[in-house]
Amino acid sequence: MEKEIREEQENMESADSNLEAMQDEMEDTKNPNEVETLEDQLQKKDEEMQDYINQLQRLQADFINYKKRVEKEKSEIYLYANEKMAHDLLTIVDNLERALEGADESVVDGGFYQGIQLVIKQMKETLIKHDIEEIDAINQPFDMNFHHAVMQEEADVESNTVIEVYQKGYKISNKVLRPAMVKVSK
Repeated sequence: MEKEIREEQENMESADSNLEAMQDEMEDTKNPNEVETLEDQLQKKDEEMQDYINQLQRLQADFINYKKRVEKEKSEIYLYANEKMAHDLLTIVDNLERALEGADESVVDGGFYQGIQLVIKQMKETLIKHDIEEIDAINQPFDMNFHHAVMQEEADVESNTVIEVYQKGYKISNKVLRPAMVKVSK
């Protein structure tokens, strides 16, 4: 048993000497330049990582702005998609209203006249349902954004007031579809 204990002690002493030799070897291989080089590399990697983070944040902000712009364009396309068709329908409404204005007394009491009135009413309700509304012009101050003056006349009202409407104006949401053609006071 003593022999075994001696062998064990010799093995431990051998392991300790191997450990000390390895530590000496590692200390010998430690080079101050190598440490500085590793620190420089680490700093460069940190800077590179920060650049990637900044690029990612800018890319994310650009994507959010892109999504907002696309949503706005989509809503505008939807809003103004019916603009051309609405413009054509307004001509039909105008003609129907002119037909009613020019009707003589014998037709006014008939069913035909009332039928045309109903058609006009339905068309106007449909236009309103699609955000197309008439521009209020009569007795309003002249506004070149909503009115197109074709005549001026002396009147007993304030200057630059709309006194007669020749053709009704319409707007779709906040955009003028067709300005009202009006006569303005001097």
